[in-house]
Amino acid sequence: MLKRLYDFTIALADHPRALWLLAVVSFAESSIFPIPPDVLMIPMILARPSRAWLIALVALVSSVLGGLAGYAIGALAYDSIGLPILTTLGKAEAMAAFNETFNGVGFWAVLAAGVTPFPYKVITIMSGWTGMPLATFMVTSIIARGLRFFVVAALLWKFGAPIRDFIEKRLGLMFILFVLLLLGGFAVLRFV
Repeated sequence: MLKRLYDFTIALADHPRALWLLAVVSFAESSIFPIPPDVLMIPMILARPSRAWLIALVALVSSVLGGLAGYAIGALAYDSIGLPILTTLGKAEAMAAFNETFNGVGFWAVLAAGVTPFPYKVITIMSGWTGMPLATFMVTSIIARGLRFFVVAALLWKFGAPIRDFIEKRLGLMFILFVLLLLGGFAVLRFV
Protein backbone atom coordinates (compact mmCIF):
# COMPACT_ATOMS: atom_id res chain seq x y z
CA MET A 1 0.00 0.00 0.00
CA LEU A 2 2.82 2.42 0.88
CA LYS A 3 4.47 1.76 -2.50
CA ARG A 4 1.20 2.56 -4.31
CA LEU A 5 0.84 5.82 -2.34
CA TYR A 6 4.43 6.75 -3.20
CA ASP A 7 3.87 5.96 -6.90
CA PHE A 8 0.63 8.01 -6.84
CA THR A 9 2.49 10.97 -5.30
CA ILE A 10 5.25 10.73 -7.93
CA ALA A 11 2.60 10.61 -10.68
CA LEU A 12 0.78 13.57 -9.15
CA ALA A 13 4.07 15.45 -8.89
CA ASP A 14 4.43 15.22 -12.67
CA HIS A 15 0.85 16.40 -13.26
CA PRO A 16 0.48 19.67 -15.23
CA ARG A 17 -1.23 21.36 -12.24
CA ALA A 18 1.21 20.08 -9.62
CA LEU A 19 2.68 23.55 -9.06
CA TRP A 20 -0.77 24.88 -8.17
CA LEU A 21 -1.31 22.03 -5.72
CA LEU A 22 2.12 22.72 -4.19
CA ALA A 23 1.18 26.40 -3.86
CA VAL A 24 -2.05 25.53 -2.05
CA VAL A 25 -0.33 23.04 0.28
CA SER A 26 2.54 25.46 1.03
CA PHE A 27 0.12 28.30 1.76
CA ALA A 28 -2.13 26.21 3.99
CA GLU A 29 0.78 24.58 5.86
CA SER A 30 1.98 27.99 7.01
CA SER A 31 -1.26 28.81 8.78
CA ILE A 32 -3.60 25.83 9.33
CA PHE A 33 -2.64 22.60 7.51
CA PRO A 34 -0.57 19.93 9.34
CA ILE A 35 1.24 18.37 6.35
CA PRO A 36 4.49 20.05 5.22
CA PRO A 37 4.93 20.94 1.54
CA ASP A 38 8.03 18.73 1.36
CA VAL A 39 5.73 15.72 0.96
CA LEU A 40 4.77 17.04 -2.48
CA MET A 41 7.87 19.08 -3.26
CA ILE A 42 10.34 16.18 -3.00
CA PRO A 43 8.58 13.88 -5.48
CA MET A 44 7.94 16.84 -7.80
CA ILE A 45 11.66 17.58 -7.97
CA LEU A 46 12.51 13.91 -8.32
CA ALA A 47 10.03 13.60 -11.18
CA ARG A 48 11.28 16.78 -12.94
CA PRO A 49 14.71 17.87 -11.65
CA SER A 50 14.98 20.58 -14.30
CA ARG A 51 12.18 22.44 -12.48
CA ALA A 52 13.78 22.23 -9.01
CA TRP A 53 14.32 26.00 -8.67
CA LEU A 54 10.82 26.87 -9.88
CA ILE A 55 9.31 24.34 -7.49
CA ALA A 56 11.32 25.78 -4.59
CA LEU A 57 10.28 29.31 -5.56
CA VAL A 58 6.58 28.38 -5.68
CA ALA A 59 6.89 26.72 -2.26
CA LEU A 60 8.72 29.78 -0.87
CA VAL A 61 6.29 32.42 -2.16
CA SER A 62 3.20 30.42 -1.19
CA SER A 63 4.60 29.58 2.22
CA VAL A 64 5.45 33.20 3.03
CA LEU A 65 1.99 34.33 1.88
CA GLY A 66 0.47 31.59 4.04
CA GLY A 67 2.66 32.84 6.89
CA LEU A 68 1.01 36.25 6.47
CA ALA A 69 -2.36 34.55 6.82
CA GLY A 70 -1.14 32.84 10.00
CA TYR A 71 0.16 36.17 11.28
CA ALA A 72 -3.28 37.71 10.61
CA ILE A 73 -5.01 34.86 12.44
CA GLY A 74 -2.82 35.51 15.48
CA ALA A 75 -3.24 39.27 15.34
CA LEU A 76 -7.00 39.33 14.75
CA ALA A 77 -7.98 36.51 17.08
CA TYR A 78 -5.84 37.87 19.92
CA ASP A 79 -7.28 41.39 19.72
CA SER A 80 -10.88 40.25 19.44
CA ILE A 81 -10.88 37.20 21.71
CA GLY A 82 -7.66 36.73 23.67
CA LEU A 83 -7.04 40.21 25.08
CA PRO A 84 -10.55 40.71 26.55
CA ILE A 85 -10.34 37.33 28.29
CA LEU A 86 -6.86 38.06 29.67
CA THR A 87 -7.96 41.50 30.84
CA THR A 88 -10.95 39.98 32.66
CA LEU A 89 -8.62 37.47 34.34
CA GLY A 90 -6.13 40.19 35.25
CA LYS A 91 -3.42 38.61 33.11
CA ALA A 92 -3.06 41.29 30.42
CA GLU A 93 0.18 42.60 31.98
CA ALA A 94 1.70 39.10 32.16
CA MET A 95 0.83 38.60 28.48
CA ALA A 96 2.44 41.94 27.61
CA ALA A 97 5.65 40.76 29.31
CA PHE A 98 5.49 37.46 27.39
CA ASN A 99 4.97 39.36 24.13
CA GLU A 100 8.08 41.48 24.78
CA THR A 101 10.13 38.37 25.57
CA PHE A 102 8.93 36.50 22.49
CA ASN A 103 9.46 39.47 20.22
CA GLY A 104 12.96 39.90 21.66
CA VAL A 105 13.89 36.48 20.25
CA GLY A 106 11.23 36.43 17.53
CA PHE A 107 13.72 36.62 14.67
CA TRP A 108 15.37 33.41 15.89
CA ALA A 109 12.05 31.70 16.61
CA VAL A 110 10.77 32.38 13.09
CA LEU A 111 14.11 31.36 11.57
CA ALA A 112 14.24 28.08 13.51
CA ALA A 113 10.61 27.18 12.76
CA GLY A 114 11.00 28.11 9.09
CA VAL A 115 14.00 25.83 8.56
CA THR A 116 13.28 22.87 10.85
CA PRO A 117 10.43 20.34 10.98
CA PHE A 118 8.89 22.38 13.84
CA PRO A 119 5.40 23.45 12.72
CA TYR A 120 5.92 26.85 11.09
CA LYS A 121 2.23 27.70 11.50
CA VAL A 122 2.67 27.86 15.28
CA ILE A 123 5.26 30.62 14.94
CA THR A 124 3.30 32.50 12.26
CA ILE A 125 0.22 32.64 14.47
CA MET A 126 2.27 33.45 17.59
CA SER A 127 4.09 36.22 15.72
CA GLY A 128 0.79 37.93 14.95
CA TRP A 129 -0.53 37.22 18.42
CA THR A 130 2.46 38.87 20.11
CA GLY A 131 2.54 41.80 17.71
CA MET A 132 5.97 41.03 16.28
CA PRO A 133 6.92 43.76 13.80
CA LEU A 134 5.62 42.66 10.41
CA ALA A 135 8.88 43.62 8.65
CA THR A 136 10.91 41.38 11.00
CA PHE A 137 8.45 38.55 10.48
CA MET A 138 8.50 38.87 6.68
CA VAL A 139 12.29 39.15 6.29
CA THR A 140 12.89 36.22 8.61
CA SER A 141 10.21 34.10 6.93
CA ILE A 142 11.73 34.73 3.50
CA ILE A 143 15.21 33.81 4.74
CA ALA A 144 14.07 30.72 6.65
CA ARG A 145 11.69 29.28 4.09
CA GLY A 146 14.09 30.14 1.27
CA LEU A 147 16.87 28.22 3.02
CA ARG A 148 14.65 25.25 3.66
CA PHE A 149 13.14 24.91 0.20
CA PHE A 150 16.18 25.87 -1.86
CA VAL A 151 18.55 23.59 0.09
CA VAL A 152 16.15 20.68 -0.45
CA ALA A 153 15.85 21.62 -4.14
CA ALA A 154 19.63 21.87 -4.54
CA LEU A 155 20.25 18.49 -2.92
CA LEU A 156 17.58 16.78 -4.98
CA TRP A 157 18.72 18.53 -8.16
CA LYS A 158 22.33 17.48 -7.56
CA PHE A 159 21.79 13.97 -6.17
CA GLY A 160 18.27 13.21 -7.45
CA ALA A 161 18.72 9.75 -8.94
CA PRO A 162 20.69 8.24 -6.04
CA ILE A 163 18.33 9.81 -3.51
CA ARG A 164 15.33 8.52 -5.44
CA ASP A 165 16.86 5.01 -5.51
CA PHE A 166 17.60 5.29 -1.78
CA ILE A 167 14.03 6.37 -1.03
CA GLU A 168 12.46 3.69 -3.21
CA LYS A 169 14.61 0.89 -1.72
CA ARG A 170 13.94 2.07 1.83
CA LEU A 171 10.43 3.43 1.44
CA GLY A 172 9.12 1.94 4.68
CA LEU A 173 12.06 3.31 6.66
CA MET A 174 11.71 6.75 5.05
CA PHE A 175 7.99 6.81 5.91
CA ILE A 176 8.71 5.86 9.53
CA LEU A 177 11.37 8.58 9.77
CA PHE A 178 8.97 11.14 8.30
CA VAL A 179 6.22 10.19 10.77
CA LEU A 180 8.69 10.34 13.67
CA LEU A 181 9.81 13.81 12.59
CA LEU A 182 6.20 14.92 12.28
CA LEU A 183 5.30 13.52 15.70
CA GLY A 184 8.48 15.01 17.15
CA GLY A 185 7.41 18.41 15.87
CA PHE A 186 4.05 18.03 17.61
CA ALA A 187 5.79 16.84 20.81
CA VAL A 188 8.04 19.91 20.78
CA LEU A 189 4.94 22.03 20.25
CA ARG A 190 3.45 20.69 23.49
CA PHE A 191 6.43 21.86 25.52
CA VAL A 192 6.67 25.33 23.98
